[in-house]
Amino acid sequence: MPTYPTLQVTVTDRLATVTLDNGRVNAINTQLSRDLEAAFLDLGDNDTIDGVVLAGKPNCFCAGLDVKMLATSDHAGLREFFSAYLSALQTMVRFDKPLVAAVTGFAPAGGTIIALTADYRIMARGDKHTVGMNEFNMSLQIPKMMGDIFAYYTGEARAWRNVQQASMYTAEQAIPLGLIDEAAEVDQVLPRAEAYCRQLMQVHYPVFKRTKRYLRRGLLAAVDHGVDEMVDTVEEDFNDPVFKQMMKMFVASLSPSTPQ
Repeated sequence: MPTYPTLQVTVTDRLATVTLDNGRVNAINTQLSRDLEAAFLDLGDNDTIDGVVLAGKPNCFCAGLDVKMLATSDHAGLREFFSAYLSALQTMVRFDKPLVAAVTGFAPAGGTIIALTADYRIMARGDKHTVGMNEFNMSLQIPKMMGDIFAYYTGEARAWRNVQQASMYTAEQAIPLGLIDEAAEVDQVLPRAEAYCRQLMQVHYPVFKRTKRYLRRGLLAAVDHGVDEMVDTVEEDFNDPVFKQMMKMFVASLSPSTPQ
């Protein structure tokens, strides 16, 4: 089994658990994005793996995009990151084996979108454990693919309202919206995710694969875009002078101890 700088991958009885391991809060940077794409391509081609659980750390799943990295990157770095991240999302949505997300804690914005690539999501209870798209709090652009994935689950009109209000939801609040499927105590999220994934692994693989493709046509369409074209649009937004100044102010406000 390959190793990855920002992921821990373990395998037990044909079930792979991919645990995000990228700093204190699992912020999404270029390396994590590359590792996710590589890992899911490897797991998809591995005949000894029948299902995957994607997990985070206790009380933290993924804090979203690494905003400090984005604020301090040059044009080439920005393009490299968004190309890697959007490609990873494509690969994870197209993954045709069972994929269950163990959302072990807070997962705003980009973390929400990573969880939404899964077939089923089990999330930790707790007021600080939330999902949702809060980018408008910083006037951050939401790339088309991310917006389309979010809207697939909530519906377009509700997605737009949620984005306007930067709404964040606990596990119980997110279930009626379709963002989360089940809530559990923190220490039960991973065991429940593994059990559910093993249940899906009992379905004859060709049947599972074909049906997953049929019933997620809208989600597959959401990622069926040219990455380079979307990155061009993101780059335009990051070149906006007002936005660049806001990002500089954000970086200046960070203390040396601020988690990345």
